[in-house]
Amino acid sequence: MSTDWAQQRTEAAREHERRLEQRRRAQSERARALLHTFVAAARAADLPTEPLVVKGYGNRGSARTPLRGWYLRVDRTSAVTPTGDFYVLTAPLTAWERLRGTSPEPSDPPLVLGAGGKDGDSIDLADALTRLLPGWDAATP
Repeated sequence: MSTDWAQQRTEAAREHERRLEQRRRAQSERARALLHTFVAAARAADLPTEPLVVKGYGNRGSARTPLRGWYLRVDRTSAVTPTGDFYVLTAPLTAWERLRGTSPEPSDPPLVLGAGGKDGDSIDLADALTRLLPGWDAATP
């Protein structure tokens, strides 16, 4: 009887994990669509990009990147590039990376930046984009 219960619990846990992943993917797709709409509006408005920099964990230095784009958060820990790619700009940096630079990989974008952080540290992606370019979403149908 205990093996039946264990199997049921294992199956329930797998199903729960599958549903969480499905929800995360759907939210990332919605966030990706927002970013692409913003990028089109930013290009149309000639919103200037700036060089993007990765910050080391615990404020331990920074590293240049080959990327340009728009910082989404005031603390400059996430950004979007003119191609619509989302980047988290914090990482454990080596001394070599701080000296020579680094090339971060794009991440799946969230609908809420900093979700799960301290109070006041999170911001909706749409609000962060509006802070950069007020009215960016007005031109969308």
